[in-house]
Amino acid sequence: MGIISMLGSLTGCKATEQSGEFRSVPVDEFEKVISDPAVVRLDVRTAGEYAEGHLAEAPCIDVLNNDFEVRAREVLPQGKTIALYCRSGNRSKKAAQILAAAGYDVVELESGYNGWTAAGKPVTREETDVFLSPSGTMVKMCCIKHGSLRIQFGDKWVYVDPVGKAIPPVTDYSLLPKADVILVTHEHHDHLDKDAIAAISKQGTILITNPRSSELLGGVGQVLKNADETEVLGLSVKAVPAYNSSVDKQQFHPKGRDNGYVLDFDGFRVYIAGDTEDIDEMNSIKDVDVAFLPCNLPFTMTVNQLDHAARMVNPKVLFPYHYGTTDIIQAVELLKNTDIDVRIRQYQ
Repeated sequence: MGIISMLGSLTGCKATEQSGEFRSVPVDEFEKVISDPAVVRLDVRTAGEYAEGHLAEAPCIDVLNNDFEVRAREVLPQGKTIALYCRSGNRSKKAAQILAAAGYDVVELESGYNGWTAAGKPVTREETDVFLSPSGTMVKMCCIKHGSLRIQFGDKWVYVDPVGKAIPPVTDYSLLPKADVILVTHEHHDHLDKDAIAAISKQGTILITNPRSSELLGGVGQVLKNADETEVLGLSVKAVPAYNSSVDKQQFHPKGRDNGYVLDFDGFRVYIAGDTEDIDEMNSIKDVDVAFLPCNLPFTMTVNQLDHAARMVNPKVLFPYHYGTTDIIQAVELLKNTDIDVRIRQYQ
């Protein structure tokens, strides 16, 4: 293993009968490779290392876990180049060998994350998760903060409730990819940000809002009321109710005003709940692959309400979001005996 790794770094590639081939390249060449939006980035370090900083839009699958290959096959599309890295270039060669043997085209950063940062290249703490649609198209979900997220489907970017300065840390949307579709759930300052919308808009960007948000933006955008549906750029969008059902909370999000959204990315279904409690209408939201459910007082759900909402919707993966100071680990405990994969990201 050591001799083969040494030869790989000397020759710029590595090949064995068992593993196939992969390229091991220096920082500048790796940067050129990942500049192609069709290339899939992958961090193979531990979750702790990843949390401290990583390359933008790179999900994390720890190569030292026994299920590395299984998890990689579940989320990495065949036919795409996989550009991966570890801390210093040792674990990444193991990962590259495994994926090359599985039939992937693999490029490995020979000096790892340490070499990347030493060269002054950009990093981020924005967390990314990847999934595959039934047709094999990658669905990439990037956590911005609070109620703000962005989703990539193929070469299209969908933003939900982009907010810049109103919620810390300040997000500079001018540094992010331009939006093909922007969804706004409701009018509150931590969900509706005119400057952020302008920063990620381009010619042809489609803005979808609830009626009140459109009014506040000067009547722009495509308006969806609860139960309305539309299809844009191959994405199906349905507006669903989002409101407070508790008597003492109805002033925050009255019934009929705000939207949640159910998105269908070529058969991959995502439920963005917006600001809501565990309302009865959630019983009709089925076959969800990924759900985003809010959990903070006094505006949305308690942890117990989140547990109830998750069991009604029963998504394969749940991201609690908009959770503020809530001890969100309680949600993991409440749902640990279900089949729901609860993933905690930085959605304070």
